Formats: sequence, structure tokens, C-alpha cells
Amino acid sequence: QVQLVESGGGLVQPGGSLRLSCAASGSIFSINIMDWYRQAPGKQRELVAAISSGGGTNYADSVKGRFAISRDNARNTVYLQMDSLKPEDTAVYYCHAVIRTIVGMSHYWGQGTQVTVSS
Repeated sequence: QVQLVESGGGLVQPGGSLRLSCAASGSIFSINIMDWYRQAPGKQRELVAAISSGGGTNYADSVKGRFAISRDNARNTVYLQMDSLKPEDTAVYYCHAVIRTIVGMSHYWGQGTQVTVSS
């Protein structure tokens, strides 16, 4: 059984910062890609940032230069540092990972954490 547990969401004023964390636990052999998605009300879920096991990163154009994704492989944890936040960043943020267990490679999702950017 594998779980992804997110933390770090909340309410922040425009221009502020938040740091999201997502820790994977369970019977994990290895973790391939780890990434963050977000879903705003009435919109489709979209990829925000991704990081490979080797540290290669990819970002949505809307967050480039403001967000930074990183991971701690020893702790099976991925982070999303969000700076210069805008009201349009308001959404539920979901952690996602491709994880190898005894049964093979599977996709796993966290429960989501709310980020609200408002004055």
C-alpha cells in the first residue's frame, strides 16, 4: 500500500509565498517521476511542475520563474516552492508520482491541498 500525503497549503496574499510538500510512504521499490497538478473550480486539472528521478524539471508556462520543484529521494518527498503568487494560482494542488512496488509501476495521487491567493 502506497500513500502520498501533502501539506503546506493555505491562504496567502498576492505576491506571497507557500511551500508544498508531498511524502510518499509504503512498500516502495523506486519512484520515477514526481509532479504537481492543480485544479481550479470549473477548470480541468493541469500539470504545474514535474521532476524526474534524475532531477530534470519541467514547468507550465504560467508558473515559470515563480515556482520551483525539488525532491529529496532519501525521504521520498517532493516539494513545490511557490513565490510571487497570483490570484489565478488559486486551486487545489495534487501531488502525483509514478512508483514501482512489488506489483510493478503504478500511478499514485495525493488527496489534494487547497491554495488560496487573495487579499
